[in-house]
Amino acid sequence: MSINSIILAAGKGTRMKSEKSKVLHEIFGKTLLGYVLDAVNKTGKIDNSYVIVGHQAESVTEFVEKNYENAKTVLQSPQLGTGHAVSMVCPELENFKGEVIILCGDTPLISAETINKFIDFHKEKKSDLTVMSAIFDNPTNYGRIIRKGENLSAIVEEKDATLEQKSIKEVNAGIYCLVWEKIKPAFSQLKSNNAQGEYYLTDIISWAVQEGLNTNAYILEDNEEIFGINSKTHLAQATKMMNRKTIQKHLDNGVQIVDIDTTWISQDTEIGADTMIFPNVYITGKNKIGKNCKIGPFAHLRGDVILEDGVKIGNFVEVKKSKIKSNTNACHLTYIGDSEIGSGVNIGAGTITANYNHFTKEKKNTIIEDGASIGSNSVLVAPVKVGKSASIGAGTVVTKDVNDKALSLTRAPQRMIENYVK
Repeated sequence: MSINSIILAAGKGTRMKSEKSKVLHEIFGKTLLGYVLDAVNKTGKIDNSYVIVGHQAESVTEFVEKNYENAKTVLQSPQLGTGHAVSMVCPELENFKGEVIILCGDTPLISAETINKFIDFHKEKKSDLTVMSAIFDNPTNYGRIIRKGENLSAIVEEKDATLEQKSIKEVNAGIYCLVWEKIKPAFSQLKSNNAQGEYYLTDIISWAVQEGLNTNAYILEDNEEIFGINSKTHLAQATKMMNRKTIQKHLDNGVQIVDIDTTWISQDTEIGADTMIFPNVYITGKNKIGKNCKIGPFAHLRGDVILEDGVKIGNFVEVKKSKIKSNTNACHLTYIGDSEIGSGVNIGAGTITANYNHFTKEKKNTIIEDGASIGSNSVLVAPVKVGKSASIGAGTVVTKDVNDKALSLTRAPQRMIENYVK
């Protein structure tokens, strides 16, 4: 039976104090919504995703359409609560039979593994409606899980909870799994008689109980995974949480990280065993780093970077959208962008690839083939190709292709003026 997902991403995010949509804020170069969509897709179980948009709907829709073939946006206007948001998808799923997963677009720490465990629990229980829950010592501001025996009987929002209900430590994690054809009628019967005057998604639980359906709650193993972003403070906190998890994964896989407190590595970066990451390294985007590499200190990888085994990226070196083959060194004060660099290449200090034309807004590629040597303080003006085992003299501006084993120089002859200082 097929599974679809609905992702709630219509909120304004007032506390972000930003003109940008909350779900389009980024961690390590990826949007919050992107993390949720990727987690859903990595389960291998979800056919299609429907993203509910409202605030800045055009920019969120543009992001979804550009990056995800199996996702589309559905407009919620006006925004009358989470239950109302999900009801916007009912026409899209008029004849759908199967499960629907509902998630929030501002929870970037949710993992595919957790979503899969959640779905498996739902199916094992033969559940009609399953809610993901979490246990918090301080459950303030969360909706409380109300159980009857092992089964879920209701979720009560903080603003509507009694004092006794507020003492419950099991809370709503905001993720749902529904047998769609059984739960869909609930969305046309929700009422807004609550403190907010909104149609709560949580009310589908009490509706399902009244209908005699099987309702359950799955307790989350790692509470950090449902950490929601509502402010720039939350964004910074989530970045640290994500980084800590990512670094631990690499340490467990045999990567040596000298200082975990000053190293930042994106979730989408692969690193081979015995690679050493020195302090003050910042890696964003999607990258693949081989074995026995050395990165840093003070290096910046900006995404779409592939480093083969034995590559050295040293002090104050920045790399973006480039492939660097094995045993190549770029050790000091260098910028490499939109480039293909062969194996056994040495790139001298102060070298840059000048790949951007600010008149045409185009970026061109630089190719440096195996065994080439680039002298210090050189500029390679793309598009340009440096041949195999070619040598570029220090201080050269390369604007034309350089043949294999050739020496390229654009340096003025050195002059000597005797007794000048005197």
